[in-house]
Amino acid sequence: MTYVRAAHATSVMRQYFVYILSSRSRQLYVGVTNSLSHRLAQHRDAKVSYTARYRIHRLVYCEIVDNPYDAIRREKQIKTLTRAKKIELICSMNPAWNELGKLFGLVDHGD
Repeated sequence: MTYVRAAHATSVMRQYFVYILSSRSRQLYVGVTNSLSHRLAQHRDAKVSYTARYRIHRLVYCEIVDNPYDAIRREKQIKTLTRAKKIELICSMNPAWNELGKLFGLVDHGD
């Protein structure tokens, strides 16, 4: 009989998401999370004051990263980009600025 050590049983591969949200007027918010659906629900339910104030809740860009340190480093890197570079990054993946939540199985609450 073989036993799995607890450390190995809990070492499930996690994914981390570096994302950019946009408002209708294209104000941007950059964030990182390990639960994209939960975090987007928080933004859409107005539980994050900055995004609630400016109605920033449309997912327009997302990267999946396997390591939390790399995800945080990437978030910081994107935050230091100029607005023009952030827009260029979004357009490279999502030229029409479509809501990407559906790609991740998330419900689009509209604008």
